[in-house]
Amino acid sequence: MVKGIHHISMKCTRGELEKVLCLYRDILGLKVAREWKDGIMLDAGNCLIEIFTTGGNNREVGAVRHFAFAVDDVDALITQVRSAGYEVFVEPKDICIPSEPHLPARVAFFFGALGEEIELFCEK
Repeated sequence: MVKGIHHISMKCTRGELEKVLCLYRDILGLKVAREWKDGIMLDAGNCLIEIFTTGGNNREVGAVRHFAFAVDDVDALITQVRSAGYEVFVEPKDICIPSEPHLPARVAFFFGALGEEIELFCEK
């Protein structure tokens, strides 16, 4: 039986690792949970972000569209992300997912250090 998501895995080159850590650790505030020769795991609260330094220059294509971080203040964090030079492609905005029950939220999207799409999500 599935209990939750344990981790999300990404690949980068050794040369890209510092930029990746700058975003996830320094800007987004994730703490290092584990490190080993070719990888690192960052604690995202209820799951881990795993980064392998065994990636090449080609990016693999897959079905994952984006992943979202639950945050308290979308606007403040997107300001930090933008100040660090990351491209915001959906500005902070209020939405309401028309589910039952409705899910009002504030969201924003930006491209991460490896080109990954990251959503900042704050339930209202």
